[in-house]
Amino acid sequence: MAELKYEITEKLGVLSENAKGWTKELNMVSWNEHEPKYDLREWSPDHSRMGKGVTLTADELAALRDIIAEIDLDSFE
Repeated sequence: MAELKYEITEKLGVLSENAKGWTKELNMVSWNEHEPKYDLREWSPDHSRMGKGVTLTADELAALRDIIAEIDLDSFE
């Protein structure tokens, strides 16, 4: 399997942290030296390991924002 290269080019925010110190984060990440994209996934405390996640273009992130704006979050409480 080919080596996966990544670089977190900008840390945008932490959504949560679990008991083992892993954090779910939204970052700008360059994968295999391509243009950075928005990336949402869990990271180990030193960012040397990662969980499965999702990578989004700016257009996809904007579409997700619009979908989330339509959700009645009060119905989940």
